[in-house]
Amino acid sequence: MATAQLYCVCRQPYDVSRFMIECDICKDWFHGSCVEVEEHHAVDIDVYHCPNCDAHHGPSLMKKRRNWHRHDYTEPDDGSKPVQAGTSVFVRELQARTFPSGDEILQQMHGSQVTQRYLERHGFRYPIAVHKMEELGLRLPPPDFSVKDVERYVGGDKVIDVIDVARQADSKMKLSAFVKYYYSPQRPKVLNVISLEFSDTKMSELVVVPDIAQKMSWVENYWPDDSYFPKPFVQKYCLMGVKDSYTDFHIDFGGTSVWYHVLWGEKVFYLIKPTPANLALYEEWSSSPNQSEVFFGEKVDKCYKCVVRQGTTLLIPTGWIHAVLTSQDCMAFGGNFLHNLNIGMQLRCYEMERRLKTPDLFKFPYFEAICWYVAKNLLETLKESREDNCLPPEYLIKGVKALITALRNWLKREVTEPASEVPDHIRPSHLIKMLTKEIQYLENGNCGSKLMKSQGISACPSTRSAHERRSHARRTARRLRDQDHHHSHSPKAPSNLDIFEQHTQEVLKRLEMGPNEEDASLNLKFNKVSTASAAVAERSLDNDLRLVLCNGQPNNAGEQFRVVCVCLKCTGLKLNHICSESATSPSTEEDAIQGMLSMAGLLYSHPSEDPSSSQESWWSRTNRPSPDYSRKGEHHAKLKHRIQEHKNFMDSQGSGSNSSSEAWSSHTHSPAHGESPTLGYQYCETSLSPPLHPSKRPASNPPPISNQATKGKRPKKGMATAKQRLGKILKLSRHKPFFV
Repeated sequence: MATAQLYCVCRQPYDVSRFMIECDICKDWFHGSCVEVEEHHAVDIDVYHCPNCDAHHGPSLMKKRRNWHRHDYTEPDDGSKPVQAGTSVFVRELQARTFPSGDEILQQMHGSQVTQRYLERHGFRYPIAVHKMEELGLRLPPPDFSVKDVERYVGGDKVIDVIDVARQADSKMKLSAFVKYYYSPQRPKVLNVISLEFSDTKMSELVVVPDIAQKMSWVENYWPDDSYFPKPFVQKYCLMGVKDSYTDFHIDFGGTSVWYHVLWGEKVFYLIKPTPANLALYEEWSSSPNQSEVFFGEKVDKCYKCVVRQGTTLLIPTGWIHAVLTSQDCMAFGGNFLHNLNIGMQLRCYEMERRLKTPDLFKFPYFEAICWYVAKNLLETLKESREDNCLPPEYLIKGVKALITALRNWLKREVTEPASEVPDHIRPSHLIKMLTKEIQYLENGNCGSKLMKSQGISACPSTRSAHERRSHARRTARRLRDQDHHHSHSPKAPSNLDIFEQHTQEVLKRLEMGPNEEDASLNLKFNKVSTASAAVAERSLDNDLRLVLCNGQPNNAGEQFRVVCVCLKCTGLKLNHICSESATSPSTEEDAIQGMLSMAGLLYSHPSEDPSSSQESWWSRTNRPSPDYSRKGEHHAKLKHRIQEHKNFMDSQGSGSNSSSEAWSSHTHSPAHGESPTLGYQYCETSLSPPLHPSKRPASNPPPISNQATKGKRPKKGMATAKQRLGKILKLSRHKPFFV
């Protein structure tokens, strides 16, 4: 590998992040910090001599100033070229101009009045001035906080962006160098610092942003902690400008709203309304080649002048076009924030930045990503409003419409522009579709105040805090997901196990009594259902679950019992909880099996009994006070009819595969004449668990594909049907003296 070329007196390789200057004699390159040449000074050097060449060829030659009204002060001053923005001549002319007073559009308010509730009700369309920052919840350093204090808290080695006002050009320098410039008795240039974001420094602890900016900010409310993209920090800026600093007309990145507070000094704002006509003029002016030669305030109908003095806080809404003049040395603090009140205008400003090919350095960081996050949260807000039977605020409906259009355009643009800001866990097409459905619901079903009153729909409380809305939306989302999961997958939920356990414990406590009392109680009824627990289960599972206790009848004091909680769900049987105390007698085992089969819709025939006599269900036998086996024939015809009806119904269902039905038929067929008597099972309908119509059933898993690849394979673990599991249990019961 070739060795990297070394430069400068420090003999280091090229570093793109460090400013370098070329010597016009030896043609070597030097770091500005190594040869004590600041970046903003380099433009004033006509011929540069490095320290080595300076000894033989003399000092560097500087450019000669020929005018005071052009960015390039070496141009001849023949009066043929207009004044450019930022020059000393421009500033003098600006101060001599007359403008409409900012009092015409400025809202003078107390800080306690500037609340989210107020802005949601009255809108945030005009600038607001507040003279007492404490009422805003704003906390800042004391008024004697100096530029040196900023260096102490932030660090002198921090590289900051500095604007050379006369050239309206940006350059980089260390904060310590700017502090040295600021306190120098003679300032050769007018330098302005407007983009020192200090959220990651010690000075951040000294500043608390206004409550309104904190509560309404998209970044603070919607940006997730686990986002792949780094969180944008745009809420804490320190602005340090010397007298005659000027920033030309602009719209803050992404159409963000802004808060400014002048700690000491004074600033003058020139404000222009963001009307469609003014925005069109602004875009045309920004893209023109002679932009710096045209004062934009003259192109619009009105440009308002607003003087912001020490101790005053100014809030500027979305999209307002403004320029700023520092009439005296000044330190100010400010921040930017996106919010829900002007979503359409924010998106329009962002698209304008894209058309103007604004560099990423001057755009809101990850603007599109945060819009996807906001869209996801606003979808939950709209769902919540619909469930609460109330209409969302008009500004939110308009904002969501604008957001849908923007998201669609960005999604189409990804085909040609691979750089995407769509978060990984968001399905963009699905999100757009769901948002569109919510808007269509509002437009088609709830349009107009008359319709709202007729349907009993009320306006949603727009004063609810963002935290409350998010928490409520999260609860709603969880409830919806749980419902969807219950209807599409499985009715089993963690709370059901608690219900089963509680029910079993209650039954066991009732059964833990003396032998005489036990025999007497067990002879009353074999099916003991806990009323309280069954009611809870029925309410929680919408009648999908039934708790049944099947007990074997002990024959003597040494024999004990067995408890089985059976959970029936539509066409399946699940044994959710089995509590075995001891072995049971054969008759007890048979009764338990008989009871479970009856609950599942199956009939059990004892080998010693006539198959025809076994058609009577265990349920019908055990619920009579005194069983009379001579009446079995009376039930035979009815049960046979019910069996046939249930078979026809099950045959009409398309959810079962041929292979599974064949496997089950091997267990349920009646013994042929002459064969040795075996356990026989027939499927019948029970009154406890009536089969649901296919349209009422939860969506079941699709049937397996019948092909050579799947034939003969065992189902996946945990996927066996209830019938197959019950068949396995019954098979084991033939060889063991007790039920397992």
